[in-house]
Amino acid sequence: MISLQQPILRTDVSGMPLEWMTYQVAVRLYHLDQVAYTCGHTLYRVHGGYSARTGLRSVVDVNSIIATAGAMQASLKDHAAYRPPLNNATLFRRDDHLCLYCGERRPVRELSRDHIKPISRGGIDTWTNVVTACKRCNNLKGNRTPEQAGMQLLAVPFAPTHAEYVYLQGRRILADQMAFLRAHFPRRSPLRERLAASPS
Repeated sequence: MISLQQPILRTDVSGMPLEWMTYQVAVRLYHLDQVAYTCGHTLYRVHGGYSARTGLRSVVDVNSIIATAGAMQASLKDHAAYRPPLNNATLFRRDDHLCLYCGERRPVRELSRDHIKPISRGGIDTWTNVVTACKRCNNLKGNRTPEQAGMQLLAVPFAPTHAEYVYLQGRRILADQMAFLRAHFPRRSPLRERLAASPS
């Protein structure tokens, strides 16, 4: 049985992934007639009140993926210059919770954001200048570049597209939602390669 906490993937009418939402928000969009079409399978059947005119009870079937009209922000999120906001939760997921210096997978409490080129040396807080590091390696590297510290990076940091960012934000992603998101990843996406290599 699907938990009521299972998020629904929202897209624009062109199918560009936008965000995760609760079933309550989805029901509201159905009620406002803003759902253009649905994909995936039915997650929830929500029963409402009874019509005074017909005596029938309202029922809304909520799918795992719904496309909504009027979502203009998608055009900006698909623009080449767009960069999703940077935060530790999505950064750690981008790097698969691995320290990109020692290669060990650690729990979140033992991870930190490391600036490849330190901010004190002119580095900036962007996706391509930060990696996940365990606190030990971050302290060992200190206020130096990896070259100066003699610490080799195990992967090249990258800025996720918006579709990749939506994936990175997801906590419980269903198979149909995952397939939909992966179809929007760039062909040479490191995330696409990682998911293809991981056991199903």
